[in-house]
This record gives sequence, C-alpha cells and structure tokens, in this order.
Amino acid sequence: MAKVLVVTSGKGGVGKTTSTAALGVALAQSGQSVVLVDFDVGLRNLDLILGAERRVVYDLINVIQGEAKLAQALIRDKRVENLSLLAASQTRDKDALSSEGVARVIAELREKFDWVIADSPAGIERGATHAMYHADVAVVVTNPEVSSVRDSDRIIGLLDSKTERAERGEQVEKHLLITRYDPARAARGEMLKIDDVVEILSVPLIGVVPESEEVLRASNLGMPVTLSAPESVAARAYFDAVRRLKGEQFPVVIPAEKRGFLGKLFGSRVA
Repeated sequence: MAKVLVVTSGKGGVGKTTSTAALGVALAQSGQSVVLVDFDVGLRNLDLILGAERRVVYDLINVIQGEAKLAQALIRDKRVENLSLLAASQTRDKDALSSEGVARVIAELREKFDWVIADSPAGIERGATHAMYHADVAVVVTNPEVSSVRDSDRIIGLLDSKTERAERGEQVEKHLLITRYDPARAARGEMLKIDDVVEILSVPLIGVVPESEEVLRASNLGMPVTLSAPESVAARAYFDAVRRLKGEQFPVVIPAEKRGFLGKLFGSRVA
C-alpha cells in the first residue's frame, strides 16, 4: 500500500512544484514506483516542470468525473521508468474537485504505486484541503522569510486538524524543506537563519535547497534538477531529503557562502 505524500506551502512562489518534481524523480530513481498528482486545478504547472505538457490528454478532473479511466490519464515519464504523472485540468476550476472523487482516485493510486505525491496549491483553499486530506506524510516547503514561515505555520495547523489522520486521532508525519536559501543574505540579516525557521515551526528539517540557477534552468528545460544537474548542490539536497523520507538519519547540510573552491565543498551542518 502506497504512502500518500503532500507537498504543500502557505505562500506561493516558494518552489513547491519544482520540489514535488525533484523529490518524485529522486524517489523513483531509488527504485520506488511514484505517481505525481497535480491538484493545482486551473493553473497546471507540474506537467511543464516534467516536460510532459504535450502528452496530457486526460487529467485529474476527467478521472474524478468519470470522463476517463485512471489508466488513460496516467502519463509515464520517458526518462525515469518508475515515475508517472496525473495532470491537473487547465480549463476547470477547483470546484470540480469532489471529496468522493478525490478519495476514489487516491485509493486506486495507492494500489498501483509505492508513493502518491500530491502537489498542493499554495494556501488553504479547496484544492489545498483536498490535496492534504488523505496524506500520510507532508513536506512543508518554505522560504527563510517571515511571511513564508508564518503562512507555513498555518498549513502545519491544518495538517494537524483537517486531515483524515487527524480525524482518527493520528498525526500526519511532517517534514520541513527550506528552499531558496542564500547564506550571504542570511549572514547580513536579510533573511531568517535556518535554526530560526526550524525553531519557529518545530518541524523536523528534511533539507535545505539553496538559491540556484540550476533549478531555474531545469524548470525552463522541462526537466527536474535531479535529472538535469544531478551533481549540483540543489539536486544533492533533494536526493538527501528523499533518503530522510525513507527513514535514514544523518545531518542536514546547510549551503555555505561561496569561499572559492573549498567553500563549494564544505558547508555547515545541522543535526
């Protein structure tokens, strides 16, 4: 039976969809069968990040409304054998999502894959609540900025109160992924330090992804950074995050300010 993982954030623009794709690729490359489900109905960006926009024929709403079977809507990645995508609709709105339909699709996906990764819309509206409701595990994506951290705190509260597990008196397993971290700006006090973010949110840190041209370049190529630049610092952060998701325990590397060659090799660590 698959684990359902929701990748969520309170604020838009933090790198949530980029992180969904990168984590999905890394999990699939580790031998797990993975399906990525785009819940951002009306916008639909996950297929672009994966370079699959021209292959979308049927989408999540078509399956929910009985207009297509799940097998017709699933798109298998041509580069990573164990990775599939269920795209969002670009022409419907989030009111087309129904609790019964989402539950049916998630149940069917649980039978077919090891991991079901839901790419949640930012915020707390209908699409986001549907995306997180069936989650066993959550990755909360935040930037080290006050507004982003505050909104993430709200999302953590919803994970603890508005999910199927919460209704059963259980907890969603939560992890924190900090993206777009710039050590130079943090040193100047222009963004929060990693320890401050972790202390405020009180959620275990799964990884720190630095501000990176490689991530932007990968998105524009339609290829997650874990495929396009697997040796980059950003990609290694995602690969390490996946190892932690699977239960390995080792310190998180905090990207350090570049100090020439040695500065690129060594960074500080947080337990």
